[in-house]
Amino acid sequence: MKTKGFLIGAAVAAGVMLTGCSGSASGDEQTTLSFYSTATSEEDKQVVKEAVLAFEEEYPSIDIEDNYPGDGYENMARVKMAADDMPDLFDTHGWAKQRYGDYVADLSEMEWTERLDPALDTILKDDEGKVYAFPLNQAKDGINYNVNLLEEYGIEPPSTFDEFMEALRTVKEKSNGEVTPLWFNGSDKSAFGQYFDQFSTPLLVTDEENSYESELLDGSFDWSHYTYLPEKLKQMQEEGLLNEDALTAQIQQRAQLMAQGKIAFVFGGGSIGTAVEELNPDVEVGVIPMPTIHEGDESSWIGGERHTVAIAHNTEYMEEAKQFVEFLARPEVAKKVAEGTSLPAGLTEIEADNYFAEYFNEYQGVKVQPYFDRVYLPSGMWDVMGSTGQELLSGTMSPEDVSEKMSEEYTRLREE
Repeated sequence: MKTKGFLIGAAVAAGVMLTGCSGSASGDEQTTLSFYSTATSEEDKQVVKEAVLAFEEEYPSIDIEDNYPGDGYENMARVKMAADDMPDLFDTHGWAKQRYGDYVADLSEMEWTERLDPALDTILKDDEGKVYAFPLNQAKDGINYNVNLLEEYGIEPPSTFDEFMEALRTVKEKSNGEVTPLWFNGSDKSAFGQYFDQFSTPLLVTDEENSYESELLDGSFDWSHYTYLPEKLKQMQEEGLLNEDALTAQIQQRAQLMAQGKIAFVFGGGSIGTAVEELNPDVEVGVIPMPTIHEGDESSWIGGERHTVAIAHNTEYMEEAKQFVEFLARPEVAKKVAEGTSLPAGLTEIEADNYFAEYFNEYQGVKVQPYFDRVYLPSGMWDVMGSTGQELLSGTMSPEDVSEKMSEEYTRLREE
């Protein structure tokens, strides 16, 4: 059951202040729109649910059936794409053009497209001017950490992978094993996918002398160059630098453990800061860009679109679906969603009170690199990255096996 949230007041106020937005759906009959989101953390899901509820309060003849499949999102999408039967509204999660381009309606005639952040142009627009989805927020991913613990143990936020490994070892040593140096919610394979995806960019792309961009794009990449990442993940496990339950832990535990001072580092995403603050305001969560792997390289954020709302090209309820997107694009609503997910908004001129603002300002000159899999890998490889991480830590794959599996699936999926 949906519960009332903080967006309602802002949404109603926005409806009064803004002109050009319809006040009710066409006709008196009840219309139900299906909406699928990739939001996984409870905090991200809650802010989306609150936006949905606020819209339904203002448009009582439209019901939004919001769904959050989590790890099953991509499988759901493949089945529905094969039948050309996508939900009325859905999240393109970084694949607006490459994967979902043929299944989304063109939104270029909508007013908010004039306020689209230019940083998202190459991701959400094409050369003909088609706009593929509305961005609820945009990502600047790095590694989150417990500021209090690092200060207590005298650890500087690491800027290289070697420093990162040393930081993990120091946490284990100085906490006498009471604090998990690096924590994974590995019951969801995407947790390991995040590790591989974010570190693949500094390993294989950003350093000029170790850049394999052309090989990755033309299909000739030698996957033995990837083995470094599974080797390091396995080494972390063997040294006791990961949580013992890394394969079974669930995302719901993450904020609680961080708030209790039991986690030092985590691939957490934007909402973890506010989630920890609500549980324990004395614990501060920081974020660093991705540490470099090759000497002389520069750190980078990993990003692009985070959560979006696209409209199925063949929905029976195009007008109602566009009303929902228009509602989300209102400055007051867009601001609340961005703040609720602790990420920058996807529209310009929205000053969101972001939990990590001081860290983004500290690393202001750091470039944002696109998610590795979205640029260099064929559709379907995200699942492979995650599942091979699970098999690596369960002992059924060696680091070399992981690279071989990645090579096989990369070749197979490119040919499909």
